[in-house]
Amino acid sequence: MEFQQRGLGVRRRVRAVAGVVSGGLLAMSLATVSGCSTETAADERPGGTARESAVTVLHRAADVLVRSGSSRVRTTMETATGGTRVSIRGSGAYDFEKRRGRLRLLLPRDAMGAAEHAPITELLASGALFMRNRGAGIPRDKWVRVDTTDIPDGNLVTGGATDPLTAAELLRGVRKASLVGEEGLDGDLVRHYRGITDIGRAARLASEGARGSLVAAARGFDESTVTFDAYLDGLGRLREVRHRFTVTSRADGQEATAGPDAARRRGAVGVASTTELYDFGAPAVVELPKPTDIYTGKVGSPQK
Repeated sequence: MEFQQRGLGVRRRVRAVAGVVSGGLLAMSLATVSGCSTETAADERPGGTARESAVTVLHRAADVLVRSGSSRVRTTMETATGGTRVSIRGSGAYDFEKRRGRLRLLLPRDAMGAAEHAPITELLASGALFMRNRGAGIPRDKWVRVDTTDIPDGNLVTGGATDPLTAAELLRGVRKASLVGEEGLDGDLVRHYRGITDIGRAARLASEGARGSLVAAARGFDESTVTFDAYLDGLGRLREVRHRFTVTSRADGQEATAGPDAARRRGAVGVASTTELYDFGAPAVVELPKPTDIYTGKVGSPQK
């Protein structure tokens, strides 16, 4: 079943995925990727005796998280279309060593239609997303399993939250970045970086657990480059990162064809995904569902 949010078209490619992903928590369209340069440029970090480039610091952010063990997580995903802003907020914990996390997502009233949707539980794992309380006739005690390497966007936005470690892995593809300055965040002093990353480059440099999803994303986005703001503490741990993705669609929801007026027929929609990490070392016990707990029937668009 096709799911639309106030005029935000869903292309045929995504409708095919909707049978597996239940239409996506953030109604959007995804497109085939266009090529782009992977040249890396960097602004040097001012001050200090060891002058590291901003790009170098950001490239290793994912590795630092893995060494940090675990943390609590807050997520926010926002988009606006037709004058309406849609936000999905989540909270939970993540084990960076095991690459597993658990989130509880709160969906706004308009994101799922007229009726308010109950909170959704998501389990994040390497190459997989498990969702419970999806509605659409799925029993409350059953999980829906999604192969994130088969989703056109690699589940960077479809599930309503970006996997925290994948958000850090995206920074391996940073092409250009600069240090904005030092700021306070949750009582700590952090360094604020701003720049551009490339999904395709990140996919090639990603760790094994993230590579499949990022390869799918590199194929699925029209815009391979993503702007970001990242905040790292004195230990090099990523404390917050905000990626701004661009997805495109035709107003009539049909797939745009190549040609001189193709860009005009497509509409660009911005999706901002923010991941906040705090309370490092907090327990993050995540047990994946047993095969008998996974729903194997047909999945429709989510409803109350």
